[in-house]
Amino acid sequence: MNRRQLLLSAAAVAAASVTSLGHAQDGTIRLVVPYAPGGPIDVTARALAERVRDSLGTVIIDNKAGAGGNIGADLVAKSAPDGLTIGIAATATHAVNPWLYSRMPYDAARDFAAITQMVRVPNVLVVNAARAEQLKIHSLQDLIAYARANPGKLNYGSGGNGSAGHLAGEMFKQKAGIYALHIPYRGASPAQLALLAGEVDFNIDNLAAAAPNIKAGKLKALAVTSLAASPMLPGVPPLSSSFKGFAIDTWWGLVAPAGTPGPVIARLNKAFTDALRAPETKTRFEALMAEPVPTTPEQFDAFMAAERAKYQQVVKASGAKVD
Repeated sequence: MNRRQLLLSAAAVAAASVTSLGHAQDGTIRLVVPYAPGGPIDVTARALAERVRDSLGTVIIDNKAGAGGNIGADLVAKSAPDGLTIGIAATATHAVNPWLYSRMPYDAARDFAAITQMVRVPNVLVVNAARAEQLKIHSLQDLIAYARANPGKLNYGSGGNGSAGHLAGEMFKQKAGIYALHIPYRGASPAQLALLAGEVDFNIDNLAAAAPNIKAGKLKALAVTSLAASPMLPGVPPLSSSFKGFAIDTWWGLVAPAGTPGPVIARLNKAFTDALRAPETKTRFEALMAEPVPTTPEQFDAFMAAERAKYQQVVKASGAKVD
């Protein structure tokens, strides 16, 4: 290729990038949420869509639930890389599902371009408050002591095989050297209802979902699964204080299809990270027990890679498989 051809090629790439950037700025952007409306991921996505309206134009939320988030994530992966379709990458879709499903419709490592992490939410080990009082379980150590003294008598619920609650529960059992029967439910909400009804003894749920019932005194929080204690749940220790390095958080962020031009990613990153840093966003997210986590695309990409590596080992140890 001669110099003239090189220059023409470079100009064409630059023009394509500028055109895509213009569309991302002036056209309607579709933000695919791979879960049903109403949950914490959906609520935070809608909050950010409102805040970036001035910088990016209209952002519409498109809920595409199903297959543990795989349907929505696959839609993003197979969309045109022009900045007009972006989506949510979550713990399940980009860290757990690649090891949980025998066949994946997308490659979590290669089919996406990171934009920014959005949110981190600690998970929390909770017990039914009435049951805890009955069994005299007032702390994490009390729970472990009871389980060791009464092998086979405890059970715990989760939103399904391979869910974050299931994997965290298996890690906890392994680290503590205890046994508790896992009872999977068809989603996190039915699992929480089972805990409230006394069908199961404990769950590991995300703090956003568990917080209302903790505040109401129906659930007792014994530990958080974040590496450090959470300021949103003062006085509750992290599991890492008993088991070094124990850390399983719920997180989500924004991705675009692989091949989306760098200038488009940069513009999206600036708009969304500015929105995440806004005091109003922090206040709104605090109501969901969620911490805004604005990052560079490179930081979010590295984070997701580390999470995939971690969950590869966790899923293997749990023996969980969906298909």
